[in-house]
Amino acid sequence: MTLPAEPATPMSSARTLGAAWALSAQVLKAANLDYGHGCASAEDEAAWLVLHVAGLPASEAPWFAEHAEQALSPEQAQRVDALTVQRVTTRQPMAYVLGEAWLVGLRFAVDPRVIVPRSFIAELLDDGALDPWLIEPPRRVLDMCCGSGCLAILAALAWEEAEVDAADLSPDALAVAEINRQHYALQTRLHLLASDLWAAFAPSQVYDLVLCNPPYVPTASMQTLPEEYRHEPSLALAGGADGMDLVRRFLQKAPAHLSDHGVVVLEVGNERAAFEAAFPSLPAIWLETELHAEGVCVLLAHDLREAFAA
Repeated sequence: MTLPAEPATPMSSARTLGAAWALSAQVLKAANLDYGHGCASAEDEAAWLVLHVAGLPASEAPWFAEHAEQALSPEQAQRVDALTVQRVTTRQPMAYVLGEAWLVGLRFAVDPRVIVPRSFIAELLDDGALDPWLIEPPRRVLDMCCGSGCLAILAALAWEEAEVDAADLSPDALAVAEINRQHYALQTRLHLLASDLWAAFAPSQVYDLVLCNPPYVPTASMQTLPEEYRHEPSLALAGGADGMDLVRRFLQKAPAHLSDHGVVVLEVGNERAAFEAAFPSLPAIWLETELHAEGVCVLLAHDLREAFAA
């Protein structure tokens, strides 16, 4: 499908948020874009875009109708127009176009140096769903493969007495995580670490809770990703032939860095079958989230020690 360089009806003619939303959604929908980076439809992305331009949080998107009659200045309307065209012509995720992503109502800075935050684990941190597996509130928490640092920040906010570490192989990702760490004023409790999985960790670094959203996309799936996903760092997505390359390396050394009652929360998305084939003797407790029924599992320290005793 060949797209026009400019929308047929310029959004610069819109005078309210509702009018700009309708025009932007129309253009996005006609462009046959791919969604999945925080929004599920053209209408949702248009609401996010218009709220962003109006200086309103995207957490207001479900109640966008309340803002529909709010006035939009000509300059704001032109900005909506330009950003809509940018989304269509570049096919970058809207998060990159706007420089922000939203998880459980909180804003995180994001750009093409990091994967767009969308982990299912965020929901579990927000609603206390991990409490049944935690003997007590965790004192030491690790976010492995932290990317933008969003899960580490959510953990620090959930457990205000916890010391939180966030590790990533990518210096670019850690630079973005630093922006978010400063935004939430967590410099004293949240520590950033450059490491290829456990490589830079001392034996004394032991955790009560480890969160990990590693690269887990199988090679065959990497080759068929929609264009939006190909704007993201492949380092944050590619998981090898079966998607489990990084997961194997991570879990093999995890027991040495877990407290007696330590818990690992691991995301594997659509790859549960591959995980179970790779670790047939490892008990996993699968947790249901709003967006995925079996994309995240809980692994207990004693089970991991038994599975990797050799």
